[in-house]
Amino acid sequence: MKKNKFLVALMVCLPVLISAFGDAVDTGYSMADLRRMYSSGDMSQWPKPHLDASVQKGFVDIGVLPAVEYPQSNPFSKEKASLGKLLFFDARLSASKQLSCASCHDPQLGFGDGKSLAHGHGRKEGRRNAMTLYNVGYYKSFMWDGRAKSLEDQVLLPVQDHVEMNTVLDTMVAHVREMAGYRTHFKSAFGDDVVTLWRIQQALATYERSIVSYPNKFDRFVSGQSDALNDQELEGLHLFRTKARCINCHNTPLFSDNLFHNDGQTLYGTKQEDFGHYHLTGDQKDIGAFRTPSLRNVALTGPWMHHGNFPTLRDVVELYNLGNPAPIQRRVVVDEKTRPIHSPLLKKLNLSKTEVDAVLAFLQALSSPTQRRIAMPELPE
Repeated sequence: MKKNKFLVALMVCLPVLISAFGDAVDTGYSMADLRRMYSSGDMSQWPKPHLDASVQKGFVDIGVLPAVEYPQSNPFSKEKASLGKLLFFDARLSASKQLSCASCHDPQLGFGDGKSLAHGHGRKEGRRNAMTLYNVGYYKSFMWDGRAKSLEDQVLLPVQDHVEMNTVLDTMVAHVREMAGYRTHFKSAFGDDVVTLWRIQQALATYERSIVSYPNKFDRFVSGQSDALNDQELEGLHLFRTKARCINCHNTPLFSDNLFHNDGQTLYGTKQEDFGHYHLTGDQKDIGAFRTPSLRNVALTGPWMHHGNFPTLRDVVELYNLGNPAPIQRRVVVDEKTRPIHSPLLKKLNLSKTEVDAVLAFLQALSSPTQRRIAMPELPE
Protein backbone atom coordinates (compact mmCIF):
# COMPACT_ATOMS: atom_id res chain seq x y z
CA MET A 1 0.00 0.00 0.00
CA LYS A 2 2.79 2.39 0.95
CA LYS A 3 4.62 1.46 -2.25
CA ASN A 4 1.56 2.29 -4.38
CA LYS A 5 1.17 5.68 -2.66
CA PHE A 6 4.82 6.42 -3.34
CA LEU A 7 4.42 5.61 -7.05
CA VAL A 8 1.33 7.83 -7.34
CA ALA A 9 3.16 10.69 -5.63
CA LEU A 10 6.16 10.20 -7.91
CA MET A 11 3.98 10.31 -11.03
CA VAL A 12 2.38 13.56 -9.83
CA CYS A 13 5.70 15.20 -9.03
CA LEU A 14 7.73 13.95 -11.99
CA PRO A 15 6.61 16.62 -14.53
CA VAL A 16 7.49 19.34 -12.03
CA LEU A 17 10.88 17.79 -11.35
CA ILE A 18 11.62 17.50 -15.07
CA SER A 19 10.67 21.12 -15.63
CA ALA A 20 12.83 22.22 -12.71
CA PHE A 21 15.83 20.52 -14.27
CA GLY A 22 15.34 22.42 -17.51
CA ASP A 23 13.88 19.80 -19.85
CA ALA A 24 11.57 21.12 -22.55
CA VAL A 25 7.85 20.47 -22.34
CA ASP A 26 5.86 18.33 -24.83
CA THR A 27 8.58 17.10 -27.19
CA GLY A 28 11.02 14.71 -25.62
CA TYR A 29 13.85 17.11 -26.48
CA SER A 30 16.03 18.19 -23.60
CA MET A 31 16.75 21.86 -23.13
CA ALA A 32 20.34 21.13 -24.16
CA ASP A 33 19.05 19.57 -27.39
CA LEU A 34 16.86 22.58 -28.17
CA ARG A 35 19.68 25.00 -27.41
CA ARG A 36 22.04 23.11 -29.69
CA MET A 37 19.54 22.82 -32.57
CA TYR A 38 18.08 26.32 -32.56
CA SER A 39 21.43 28.09 -32.07
CA SER A 40 23.26 25.97 -34.63
CA GLY A 41 22.94 28.58 -37.37
CA ASP A 42 21.42 25.81 -39.52
CA MET A 43 17.61 25.92 -39.74
CA SER A 44 17.52 22.38 -41.14
CA GLN A 45 18.45 21.18 -37.64
CA TRP A 46 15.45 22.84 -36.00
CA PRO A 47 12.55 20.67 -34.83
CA LYS A 48 9.70 20.59 -37.34
CA PRO A 49 7.04 23.27 -36.71
CA HIS A 50 3.44 22.27 -36.00
CA LEU A 51 1.64 23.52 -39.11
CA ASP A 52 -1.92 23.17 -40.31
CA ALA A 53 -2.25 21.74 -43.82
CA SER A 54 -3.41 25.12 -45.18
CA VAL A 55 -0.13 26.73 -44.11
CA GLN A 56 2.34 24.14 -45.33
CA LYS A 57 2.50 25.18 -49.01
CA GLY A 58 5.03 27.94 -49.46
CA PHE A 59 5.75 28.11 -45.72
CA VAL A 60 8.78 30.22 -44.73
CA ASP A 61 10.09 29.81 -41.18
CA ILE A 62 11.09 32.57 -38.79
CA GLY A 63 14.67 33.79 -38.85
CA VAL A 64 16.90 36.82 -39.17
CA LEU A 65 15.32 39.73 -41.04
CA PRO A 66 17.02 40.45 -44.39
CA ALA A 67 17.67 43.95 -45.71
CA VAL A 68 14.52 45.80 -46.74
CA GLU A 69 13.90 46.00 -50.48
CA TYR A 70 13.11 49.31 -52.15
CA PRO A 71 10.94 49.33 -55.30
CA GLN A 72 12.45 50.16 -58.68
CA SER A 73 9.98 53.02 -58.98
CA ASN A 74 11.32 54.58 -55.77
CA PRO A 75 14.91 53.49 -55.07
CA PHE A 76 16.62 54.47 -51.84
CA SER A 77 18.74 57.57 -51.48
CA LYS A 78 19.97 59.15 -48.26
CA GLU A 79 18.76 62.56 -49.45
CA LYS A 80 15.28 61.28 -50.20
CA ALA A 81 15.04 59.60 -46.79
CA SER A 82 16.20 62.81 -45.09
CA LEU A 83 13.50 64.79 -46.91
CA GLY A 84 10.94 62.16 -45.94
CA LYS A 85 11.95 62.47 -42.29
CA LEU A 86 11.35 66.23 -42.38
CA LEU A 87 7.92 65.74 -43.92
CA PHE A 88 7.12 62.95 -41.44
CA PHE A 89 7.63 65.30 -38.48
CA ASP A 90 6.12 68.42 -40.09
CA ALA A 91 2.70 69.24 -38.62
CA ARG A 92 2.18 71.88 -41.29
CA LEU A 93 1.08 69.13 -43.65
CA SER A 94 -2.17 68.85 -41.66
CA ALA A 95 -5.20 71.14 -41.87
CA SER A 96 -4.79 72.31 -38.26
CA LYS A 97 -0.97 72.62 -38.53
CA GLN A 98 -0.92 70.64 -35.27
CA LEU A 99 -0.67 67.03 -36.47
CA SER A 100 2.16 65.26 -38.21
CA CYS A 101 2.69 61.61 -39.13
CA ALA A 102 4.74 61.39 -35.92
CA SER A 103 1.70 62.39 -33.85
CA CYS A 104 0.31 58.87 -34.26
CA HIS A 105 3.65 57.19 -34.97
CA ASP A 106 5.95 58.48 -32.27
CA PRO A 107 9.44 56.90 -32.25
CA GLN A 108 9.45 57.00 -28.43
CA LEU A 109 6.19 55.03 -28.35
CA GLY A 110 7.27 52.22 -30.65
CA PHE A 111 6.24 54.26 -33.71
CA GLY A 112 2.67 54.06 -32.41
CA ASP A 113 0.91 56.42 -30.03
CA GLY A 114 0.38 54.25 -26.94
CA LYS A 115 -3.42 54.64 -27.17
CA SER A 116 -6.13 52.12 -27.86
CA LEU A 117 -7.51 54.23 -30.69
CA ALA A 118 -5.72 57.07 -32.44
CA HIS A 119 -6.85 60.69 -32.11
CA GLY A 120 -6.70 63.09 -35.03
CA HIS A 121 -8.13 66.36 -36.32
CA GLY A 122 -10.18 68.18 -33.68
CA ARG A 123 -9.38 65.39 -31.22
CA LYS A 124 -11.67 63.05 -33.15
CA GLU A 125 -11.21 59.41 -32.20
CA GLY A 126 -10.38 57.01 -34.99
CA ARG A 127 -11.75 53.51 -35.41
CA ARG A 128 -8.46 51.64 -35.13
CA ASN A 129 -5.23 51.42 -33.23
CA ALA A 130 -2.25 53.26 -34.75
CA MET A 131 -0.17 50.35 -36.02
CA THR A 132 3.56 50.58 -35.43
CA LEU A 133 5.74 51.53 -38.40
CA TYR A 134 8.57 49.24 -37.34
CA ASN A 135 9.48 47.11 -40.37
CA VAL A 136 6.59 48.49 -42.40
CA GLY A 137 8.67 48.20 -45.58
CA TYR A 138 8.41 44.40 -45.42
CA TYR A 139 4.64 44.27 -45.79
CA LYS A 140 2.93 43.51 -49.09
CA SER A 141 -0.13 45.65 -48.37
CA PHE A 142 -0.75 48.38 -45.85
CA MET A 143 -3.19 49.51 -43.16
CA TRP A 144 -4.95 46.98 -40.92
CA ASP A 145 -7.36 46.03 -43.72
CA GLY A 146 -4.81 46.08 -46.57
CA ARG A 147 -6.50 48.84 -48.55
CA ALA A 148 -3.21 50.44 -49.62
CA LYS A 149 -1.11 48.44 -52.08
CA SER A 150 2.12 50.38 -51.60
CA LEU A 151 3.69 52.66 -49.01
CA GLU A 152 3.53 55.44 -51.59
CA ASP A 153 -0.26 55.03 -51.64
CA GLN A 154 -0.52 54.54 -47.88
CA VAL A 155 1.12 57.83 -46.90
CA LEU A 156 -1.72 59.78 -48.54
CA LEU A 157 -4.57 58.05 -46.69
CA PRO A 158 -4.08 59.58 -43.20
CA VAL A 159 -3.25 62.96 -44.75
CA GLN A 160 -6.68 63.12 -46.44
CA ASP A 161 -8.76 61.37 -43.77
CA HIS A 162 -11.07 63.89 -42.07
CA VAL A 163 -10.56 62.07 -38.74
CA GLU A 164 -6.77 62.20 -39.06
CA MET A 165 -4.84 65.05 -40.74
CA ASN A 166 -7.86 66.30 -42.73
CA THR A 167 -5.91 67.91 -45.56
CA VAL A 168 -6.80 68.41 -49.22
CA LEU A 169 -3.80 67.07 -51.14
CA ASP A 170 -3.45 70.10 -53.42
CA THR A 171 -3.47 72.33 -50.36
CA MET A 172 -0.77 70.23 -48.69
CA VAL A 173 1.46 70.45 -51.75
CA ALA A 174 0.91 74.21 -51.95
CA HIS A 175 1.92 74.61 -48.30
CA VAL A 176 5.16 72.70 -48.87
CA ARG A 177 5.93 74.82 -51.96
CA GLU A 178 5.44 78.00 -49.93
CA MET A 179 8.23 77.01 -47.52
CA ALA A 180 11.40 78.11 -49.27
CA GLY A 181 13.55 76.03 -46.94
CA TYR A 182 12.25 72.81 -48.50
CA ARG A 183 13.60 73.69 -51.97
CA THR A 184 17.17 72.72 -51.12
CA HIS A 185 16.01 69.37 -49.77
CA PHE A 186 13.90 68.58 -52.86
CA LYS A 187 16.83 69.52 -55.11
CA SER A 188 19.17 67.21 -53.16
CA ALA A 189 16.66 64.36 -53.33
CA PHE A 190 15.40 64.72 -56.90
CA GLY A 191 17.87 66.91 -58.81
CA ASP A 192 15.70 70.02 -58.89
CA ASP A 193 13.53 71.92 -56.42
CA VAL A 194 10.14 71.19 -57.98
CA VAL A 195 7.63 70.12 -55.31
CA THR A 196 5.03 67.59 -56.48
CA LEU A 197 2.64 65.25 -54.73
CA TRP A 198 4.42 62.19 -56.14
CA ARG A 199 7.77 63.39 -54.80
CA ILE A 200 6.25 63.94 -51.35
CA GLN A 201 4.89 60.38 -51.50
CA GLN A 202 8.26 58.99 -52.56
CA ALA A 203 10.16 60.80 -49.82
CA LEU A 204 7.76 59.79 -47.04
CA ALA A 205 7.69 56.17 -48.19
CA THR A 206 11.49 56.07 -48.42
CA TYR A 207 11.81 57.31 -44.85
CA GLU A 208 9.21 54.85 -43.56
CA ARG A 209 11.00 51.93 -45.22
CA SER A 210 14.09 52.91 -43.23
CA ILE A 211 12.26 52.33 -39.93
CA VAL A 212 13.67 48.86 -39.23
CA SER A 213 13.92 47.24 -35.81
CA TYR A 214 17.35 46.50 -34.36
CA PRO A 215 18.55 42.87 -34.08
CA ASN A 216 17.18 41.26 -30.92
CA LYS A 217 18.05 38.34 -28.64
CA PHE A 218 16.31 35.88 -30.96
CA ASP A 219 18.36 37.07 -33.96
CA ARG A 220 21.61 36.67 -32.06
CA PHE A 221 20.58 33.25 -30.74
CA VAL A 222 19.66 31.69 -34.09
CA SER A 223 22.80 33.21 -35.60
CA GLY A 224 24.97 31.14 -33.26
CA GLN A 225 25.12 32.99 -29.92
CA SER A 226 23.89 30.04 -27.86
CA ASP A 227 23.55 31.97 -24.59
CA ALA A 228 21.49 34.85 -26.06
CA LEU A 229 18.22 33.26 -24.87
CA ASN A 230 17.70 31.93 -21.35
CA ASP A 231 15.91 28.63 -20.77
CA GLN A 232 12.46 30.18 -20.39
CA GLU A 233 12.83 32.21 -23.60
CA LEU A 234 14.12 29.13 -25.43
CA GLU A 235 11.14 27.10 -24.23
CA GLY A 236 8.92 29.92 -25.45
CA LEU A 237 10.58 29.82 -28.88
CA HIS A 238 9.94 26.10 -29.15
CA LEU A 239 6.35 26.43 -27.96
CA PHE A 240 5.86 29.29 -30.45
CA ARG A 241 6.72 26.90 -33.29
CA THR A 242 4.91 23.87 -31.89
CA LYS A 243 2.20 23.57 -29.24
CA ALA A 244 1.27 27.27 -29.11
CA ARG A 245 0.75 27.29 -32.90
CA CYS A 246 1.84 30.93 -33.27
CA ILE A 247 3.98 29.92 -36.26
CA ASN A 248 0.88 29.29 -38.38
CA CYS A 249 0.34 33.03 -38.82
CA HIS A 250 3.48 34.64 -37.40
CA ASN A 251 6.02 33.08 -39.74
CA THR A 252 8.80 34.34 -42.06
CA PRO A 253 11.61 36.50 -40.63
CA LEU A 254 9.06 39.32 -40.33
CA PHE A 255 7.01 37.16 -37.94
CA SER A 256 4.00 37.84 -40.14
CA ASP A 257 2.57 35.85 -43.05
CA ASN A 258 1.38 39.08 -44.70
CA LEU A 259 -2.12 37.59 -44.88
CA PHE A 260 -5.51 38.42 -43.37
CA HIS A 261 -7.24 36.31 -40.73
CA ASN A 262 -10.40 36.51 -38.64
CA ASP A 263 -9.28 35.63 -35.12
CA GLY A 264 -12.67 36.41 -33.58
CA GLN A 265 -12.08 40.12 -33.14
CA THR A 266 -14.83 41.48 -35.41
CA LEU A 267 -16.61 42.78 -32.27
CA TYR A 268 -19.83 41.91 -34.07
CA GLY A 269 -22.88 43.87 -32.97
CA THR A 270 -20.92 46.30 -30.76
CA LYS A 271 -20.03 49.97 -31.23
CA GLN A 272 -16.57 48.86 -32.37
CA GLU A 273 -17.81 46.38 -34.96
CA ASP A 274 -15.26 46.29 -37.77
CA PHE A 275 -15.47 44.06 -40.85
CA GLY A 276 -11.85 44.73 -41.82
CA HIS A 277 -10.62 43.17 -45.08
CA TYR A 278 -14.23 42.46 -46.14
CA HIS A 279 -14.61 46.11 -47.16
CA LEU A 280 -12.11 45.44 -49.96
CA THR A 281 -13.19 41.97 -51.09
CA GLY A 282 -16.90 41.69 -50.28
CA ASP A 283 -16.24 38.04 -49.41
CA GLN A 284 -17.94 36.78 -46.25
CA LYS A 285 -14.83 34.84 -45.23
CA ASP A 286 -13.02 38.18 -44.95
CA ILE A 287 -15.48 39.70 -42.46
CA GLY A 288 -13.40 40.62 -39.43
CA ALA A 289 -10.14 39.64 -41.11
CA PHE A 290 -7.12 41.83 -40.40
CA ARG A 291 -3.53 41.64 -41.49
CA THR A 292 -1.20 39.62 -39.30
CA PRO A 293 1.05 42.16 -37.54
CA SER A 294 4.75 41.53 -37.17
CA LEU A 295 5.84 40.46 -33.69
CA ARG A 296 9.22 42.15 -33.93
CA ASN A 297 9.37 44.78 -31.17
CA VAL A 298 5.90 43.65 -30.10
CA ALA A 299 6.61 44.45 -26.43
CA LEU A 300 7.13 48.11 -27.37
CA THR A 301 3.96 48.65 -29.37
CA GLY A 302 0.94 48.19 -27.09
CA PRO A 303 -1.95 48.29 -26.60
CA TRP A 304 -2.58 45.45 -29.03
CA MET A 305 -4.98 44.31 -31.78
CA HIS A 306 -6.62 46.53 -34.39
CA HIS A 307 -8.99 47.88 -31.74
CA GLY A 308 -6.35 48.37 -29.05
CA ASN A 309 -8.51 46.64 -26.44
CA PHE A 310 -5.73 44.44 -25.06
CA PRO A 311 -3.59 46.36 -22.56
CA THR A 312 -1.08 43.54 -21.95
CA LEU A 313 0.55 40.85 -24.05
CA ARG A 314 -0.68 38.30 -21.53
CA ASP A 315 -4.24 39.22 -22.52
CA VAL A 316 -3.37 38.47 -26.14
CA VAL A 317 -1.72 35.12 -25.43
CA GLU A 318 -4.55 34.02 -23.13
CA LEU A 319 -7.11 34.89 -25.83
CA TYR A 320 -5.40 32.50 -28.23
CA ASN A 321 -4.86 29.93 -25.50
CA LEU A 322 -8.62 29.79 -24.96
CA GLY A 323 -9.33 29.77 -28.70
CA ASN A 324 -11.60 32.81 -28.21
CA PRO A 325 -14.64 30.63 -27.43
CA ALA A 326 -17.27 33.40 -27.39
CA PRO A 327 -16.46 35.99 -30.08
CA ILE A 328 -20.10 37.15 -30.43
CA GLN A 329 -22.10 38.28 -27.42
CA ARG A 330 -25.29 36.30 -26.72
CA ARG A 331 -27.53 39.36 -26.88
CA VAL A 332 -26.51 40.11 -30.49
CA VAL A 333 -28.90 39.15 -33.29
CA VAL A 334 -26.76 37.78 -36.12
CA ASP A 335 -27.50 38.29 -39.80
CA GLU A 336 -26.31 35.04 -41.36
CA LYS A 337 -25.13 36.91 -44.46
CA THR A 338 -22.66 38.84 -42.34
CA ARG A 339 -21.82 36.25 -39.71
CA PRO A 340 -18.04 36.29 -39.25
CA ILE A 341 -16.36 33.06 -40.33
CA HIS A 342 -13.53 32.51 -37.91
CA SER A 343 -10.20 31.23 -39.09
CA PRO A 344 -9.80 27.45 -38.72
CA LEU A 345 -6.34 28.24 -37.36
CA LEU A 346 -8.01 29.50 -34.17
CA LYS A 347 -8.01 26.55 -31.75
CA LYS A 348 -7.83 26.00 -28.02
CA LEU A 349 -4.19 25.47 -27.06
CA ASN A 350 -4.31 24.11 -23.49
CA LEU A 351 -1.10 25.89 -22.52
CA SER A 352 -0.25 25.73 -18.84
CA LYS A 353 0.57 28.89 -16.92
CA THR A 354 4.25 27.95 -17.11
CA GLU A 355 3.97 27.60 -20.88
CA VAL A 356 2.12 30.90 -21.25
CA ASP A 357 4.87 32.56 -19.23
CA ALA A 358 7.48 31.02 -21.54
CA VAL A 359 5.72 32.28 -24.68
CA LEU A 360 5.53 35.75 -23.15
CA ALA A 361 9.23 35.62 -22.31
CA PHE A 362 9.99 34.77 -25.93
CA LEU A 363 7.83 37.65 -27.19
CA GLN A 364 9.85 39.97 -24.97
CA ALA A 365 13.02 38.54 -26.53
CA LEU A 366 11.72 39.56 -29.96
CA SER A 367 11.91 43.19 -28.89
CA SER A 368 15.03 45.32 -28.89
CA PRO A 369 16.09 46.33 -25.38
CA THR A 370 15.86 50.02 -26.27
CA GLN A 371 13.71 51.93 -28.68
CA ARG A 372 15.08 54.11 -31.43
CA ARG A 373 15.83 57.58 -30.12
CA ILE A 374 15.19 59.94 -32.98
CA ALA A 375 15.68 63.64 -32.43
CA MET A 376 13.03 65.98 -33.77
CA PRO A 377 14.60 67.48 -36.93
CA GLU A 378 14.87 71.21 -37.48
CA LEU A 379 12.07 71.90 -39.93
CA PRO A 380 12.53 74.16 -42.98
CA GLU A 381 10.95 77.62 -42.97
